[in-house]
Amino acid sequence: MTASLPQPGSTPRTRVKRIPEKAVTDRAVAYSILDAGLVAHVAVVTDGQPYVVPVGYARRGDEVIFHGSSASRLFKTLAAGAPTCLTVTLLDGLVLARSLFESSMHYRTVMALGSCRQLDGDEEIAALLDLSEVLMPGRSAEARHPAPQELKATITLALALDEISVKVSERPPEDLPEDLVDPVYSAIWAGWVPIRESFGEPFADELAAGIPVPDYVTRWRRA
Repeated sequence: MTASLPQPGSTPRTRVKRIPEKAVTDRAVAYSILDAGLVAHVAVVTDGQPYVVPVGYARRGDEVIFHGSSASRLFKTLAAGAPTCLTVTLLDGLVLARSLFESSMHYRTVMALGSCRQLDGDEEIAALLDLSEVLMPGRSAEARHPAPQELKATITLALALDEISVKVSERPPEDLPEDLVDPVYSAIWAGWVPIRESFGEPFADELAAGIPVPDYVTRWRRA
C-alpha cells in the first residue's frame, strides 16, 4: 500500500454526504473489502449513453485489474482513457426495523474514480495470472496459460485506486422513538439477518468424470 495516497473520501467527489457516519477513511479497510469481493461494476459512457458492466477483478497493490474482449466497444472506450467509476459492494445482511422505512442492509462498499490504463506485454500476462489466482486460487499452476491469439482478443485494464470512497453499514435497527413504544410495533421482532456467501460442492464435466477434485479447489472459502 502506498502511504502517500490520499485517504478515502478526502476529495470533493468522494466525500460521503449522505449518512456521513458510515464513511470510512482507512485505506486498509477499503483494500480488505476489495480483496473480499469477486465482481465489480464499471461505468462508462459512450455516445452519450451510460453503461454499467459487471467484471471479475482483482486488487494488485494500489490498482484494480480486470479484462474484457478487445472487440467490445465499451472496453475500447475504457482503454482510451474515458473517465469511469468502479464499485464493489459486499452484502452482509438484512436489517429488519419496526417500520419498513427504517429497514435497511448491512453492507461494505468501495467506489473508485479515475481513468483506466491498458496493460500489454509481460505486464498484461502477469496481471492476468494474478487475476486468475485471486478468482481461482491454485488454478494457474495447473491450467493452460493464455495463448498469443487469446491475448490479442483481450483488453486488460488497470484502474488506480487514487480517488476512492468507502462506506460501511453494520449497525442494528434505528427505529423511530414512537415505534419503540407503540403497542403494536414495539411487540414485533426486529434485528438483522446475516447473509453468508459460500462455495458449493464441485461438479465435474463429462470429460473430468472420475478425476479427483483438486485439493486447492476443496480449500476455497469465502470471507
